[in-house]
Amino acid sequence: MINQINFGANSCAEMGISMVLTKIEEVKISAMAAAVSNTWTALTDMETQEGPEVIAKFSKKTGVKGRYDANLNQTTADFCFAAAKAILKEKKISPDEIGILVFVTQSADYSIPATACILQERLGIPKDCIAFDVNLGCSGFSYGLNIAASMLKTSNADKALLLCGDTSAKEKNWKKKVKTSHSASMLFGDSGTATLLAKEKGAPLMHMISKTDGAGFRAIIAPYGHWRNPEPPVGESIGSRMDDIAVFNFATSEVPELVKKQMEEANTTVDNYDCLVLHQANLFILKQIAKRTGFSMDKTLVSIDEFGNTSSASIPISLVKEYGDVNENKDIRALMCGFGVGLSWSTVDAYMNVNDILPLVHTDESFDDGYDFD
Repeated sequence: MINQINFGANSCAEMGISMVLTKIEEVKISAMAAAVSNTWTALTDMETQEGPEVIAKFSKKTGVKGRYDANLNQTTADFCFAAAKAILKEKKISPDEIGILVFVTQSADYSIPATACILQERLGIPKDCIAFDVNLGCSGFSYGLNIAASMLKTSNADKALLLCGDTSAKEKNWKKKVKTSHSASMLFGDSGTATLLAKEKGAPLMHMISKTDGAGFRAIIAPYGHWRNPEPPVGESIGSRMDDIAVFNFATSEVPELVKKQMEEANTTVDNYDCLVLHQANLFILKQIAKRTGFSMDKTLVSIDEFGNTSSASIPISLVKEYGDVNENKDIRALMCGFGVGLSWSTVDAYMNVNDILPLVHTDESFDDGYDFD
């Protein structure tokens, strides 16, 4: 059964409805994988550029100790491809079984076409497949799970691949030659993830709530380089910028309220969950959300120390870090929440088996699209 409720802004206000609630039965998370390069950079390696005091202060505040960097020719799609291939191989699944492919990123290979179309061909998935991109950042995994699971439940497809990731560190480093924030280049990491969804009789209810506040669109934005403002002013970069105070206030007010609302709607408490899996904005924000929702840090997964802020990949990466090397046939219940650019935030209450969470994949491979610019 799928139950989606959306009465529109005016009706919601009149009827006291403040959320879009999705409930899906008999669709499960069948596998999860994450991929990074073989290049891990410690923050201490940046001391010559930034100074040891700056690095120490930044690391203490954010929790970042290092991050994986994409190689020169690697893109988000390359990491998602590697993660998806690992799932297909481990689970002995033919590409012919995939009917839906959703690619969530803000660092697509091209402006056009959609990178999902290219990944469909690269993965050997048949033409009888729905494939499209979703432009979302830190809420992308939870939103993407909602989209892919809803489409799977209401179509004749048996399996769906949700691919999420970004190469934010690569973007920030590339744009440091123009005016940009050095702290931003230290915060982010590069990665891609794959999550396999499958229909299964008797699979437990997957429960999701999603919210959006476009009034906060300036909080995280890349204002230049697209059709609204094609050219940046002299000295400004095309890259993104963030209003730290606005983001902090949003993350520590709206997000805890939604997490608590999710538990209220599901009639659960903290004790019903094995883990709280949040977007890895920074360690201080994670601690604030955990505290305000009643979760201990023992139950709150942390991956920002090793991977940095990995945008839409951060929730699956946190699960891979925690469970990827654990060989145990155990079902866990996770309360997940992605939040960020948009402003956009979303929760997911779902079960998965520990053995379906694969070890971290390392790859230095990149796609050759046939273009030669030499």
